[in-house]
Amino acid sequence: MGWKGTVRSLQASARRSERNAHRRQRELEKRHKEYAKMEALEQAAYEVDVYENHIDILLSMHKDCADPVKWNRLISNPEPRQPINSCALEQRATHSATTYRPNFWARIFKLEARKRVALMGKVRAAQAEDERQYQAQLDEWKTAHAEWAEQRDIAVRILDGDRQAKLDAIEAFESFAEISHLGSAIQMIVHEGGVLEAKVAIHGSDVIPSEIKSLLKSGKLSTKAMPIGRFNELHQDYVCSCALRVGRELLAILSDELVIVTALDNVLNGSTGHMQEQPILSVAFSRSTVDGLNLESIDPSDAMKNFVHNMSFKKAAGFSAVTALDAQRFAEAV
Repeated sequence: MGWKGTVRSLQASARRSERNAHRRQRELEKRHKEYAKMEALEQAAYEVDVYENHIDILLSMHKDCADPVKWNRLISNPEPRQPINSCALEQRATHSATTYRPNFWARIFKLEARKRVALMGKVRAAQAEDERQYQAQLDEWKTAHAEWAEQRDIAVRILDGDRQAKLDAIEAFESFAEISHLGSAIQMIVHEGGVLEAKVAIHGSDVIPSEIKSLLKSGKLSTKAMPIGRFNELHQDYVCSCALRVGRELLAILSDELVIVTALDNVLNGSTGHMQEQPILSVAFSRSTVDGLNLESIDPSDAMKNFVHNMSFKKAAGFSAVTALDAQRFAEAV
């Protein structure tokens, strides 16, 4: 399985707890099979539930995160002991052969020689079974030892700040599947000085609804265009929630005290007059500050005030392009 398999198993156990938005999403997905059989008012209520759940998921990305990897604990795991062929079965069979004494009937019917031949056959069979069991144990040990060596190697390299080790660990954990499903692509860069930066391509217009769905007093579905101000506010909260989620996941995987997350999206380039993918948020997440947040209660956009960050946002106009943080400025933190 190797260390990559090990960290995936650690990740799986760490994700057993699930936020309410995801549980609700699964329930709604099950109900979708019954959609065609629903009455009109039931369908309307279902569509509003799905809409509200989608918004809830977008704005609560930061609430999920794997448990921190205990790299120091991996280093301290004892080396698996190489098995020894104890020859236990052979010893018991040999003891039976050497201590054999023919009884009265064996002497009368001259069965002693045949019995001794049979006992020696059992000794040889026991030798073969001892060897078979030993080889099986040896194969298991080789696998366990290789995994132990890999785990120890990656743990040492992570704690030493090795660039490639960071990238390998991030790839192995596959921590950003949910964000990818929502249309956000992530690129990892380890800058000179060891600071890791995640560049997250946020496709807000593809993810955030352009309409608002609600129920009228009659129970019927109301669908209307989302005001630009509301769309922009959702966009900001989603971007900040994603950035915080990525920062938390990276700090959980790595031993670094700080990581940079830069979110990019299509915004107007004032010099060309065209929409272009540019940084809209760049934030340096420090471990100590992240650990001190009450993640269940924070507003993700307001939470950025706790960190060094660049963001230009206006409710009426949305995001404007900003300059990504200079990683060298934070090199000493790593």
